[in-house]
Amino acid sequence: MNTVLLFNFLEELSLHNEREWFQAHKATYDQLRKEFEVAVARWLQQMAANDPTLAGLDPKKCLFRIYRDVRFSHDKRPYKTHFSAYFSGGGKAGTGPGYYVQLGPHGQTMMAGGIYVPEKEQLVRIRQEIDYNGPALHAVLRAPAFRQYYAGLSGEKLKKAPAGYSTDHPDVELLKHKSFVVSHQVPDATVHQLDLDAYVPAAFRALQPFCEFLREAVD
Repeated sequence: MNTVLLFNFLEELSLHNEREWFQAHKATYDQLRKEFEVAVARWLQQMAANDPTLAGLDPKKCLFRIYRDVRFSHDKRPYKTHFSAYFSGGGKAGTGPGYYVQLGPHGQTMMAGGIYVPEKEQLVRIRQEIDYNGPALHAVLRAPAFRQYYAGLSGEKLKKAPAGYSTDHPDVELLKHKSFVVSHQVPDATVHQLDLDAYVPAAFRALQPFCEFLREAVD
């Protein structure tokens, strides 16, 4: 996959985010989308060899559309300015822990994973697992392979300890999280130098123990 061509197209799209321009350049988009689909299939094949929950997953079910849902947004631009995919047992529609990849200019490229805004029952179970088994999560978050890519949990947190947990709980800061997600940003210049067929699966292998902790909690 030629990331230079992809980023050039997405850069132009960001400057001309309108249907007329997109339709005039649809052939370029279709070719780039096809290349991305092929790359996603290769990444998934490598990932499924290590994570059995991904075995048999159709790569096409992992791909997000480039079209934005503008129904409830003040931002009416019709197109995203990145390509993305999500790998989980249910593809992009899965509600369990999974792996997210996004490619785009201006620092949009990232690998991420976990569970973003868990369902109510999932959140309860994740917090229970942290309460019972906090040292295991700390071990995951401190592992050298994990730290090579991910700094730790990110996202919104409660201002106070969640209901049912003491403010002096040893893992209160982890319990405050509303989502359980980690991410790894990749600068534009670096993206073009990487072998993504090796880099993306490697970043996700480092993430797998984190996803397994969450899966153990919610299953």
